[in-house]
Amino acid sequence: MDELIDILDAHGKLTGKTAMKSDAHKNGWFHQTVHIWFYTPNGQILMQQRSKNKDVFPLLWDVSVAGHIGASESILTSVIREVQEEIGLTISPPDLEKIGIYKSFKNHSRTLKDYEFHHTFIAELKSPFSALQKQKSEVKDLKLESLNQFSKAICNTTTYNYVPHDNSYYKTILKEISKRIYSS
Repeated sequence: MDELIDILDAHGKLTGKTAMKSDAHKNGWFHQTVHIWFYTPNGQILMQQRSKNKDVFPLLWDVSVAGHIGASESILTSVIREVQEEIGLTISPPDLEKIGIYKSFKNHSRTLKDYEFHHTFIAELKSPFSALQKQKSEVKDLKLESLNQFSKAICNTTTYNYVPHDNSYYKTILKEISKRIYSS
């Protein structure tokens, strides 16, 4: 779905300009997204399989919830909206812990360039897995995967079926979630 988004400079600062998401992707303009990683206290991470209709990385496993921040939309409003839309959960700001902003740029083709700043959060999954409701246009499937299995899977490039984020990004996610689970 196309939407109006804010355009950033290469340092992640708002430029005061807006554009349709499709134009930002066509022209390689930096913009903001949200990533929310849900985990369980017993060491599992919620993974989302992208819909077969996605422009990039269809059917690959990815972050629990992700999406673009709308023009003039606050980061937290975007997080809450995306979680509700993609997996049917209602959350509030105290449920979230921001762990960083990650710059990512990928040239998928001449006309599709993802130049993004991911505002990345983690949150404990407090609802039962069975209560999650997939947004069919965005999400093919959901699964809970052990942190150990996820760690092994992202290092195995021969059977890689995850969105190819930088390995350092994935390692940061694993480290931050592990700190919350194993330090309690």
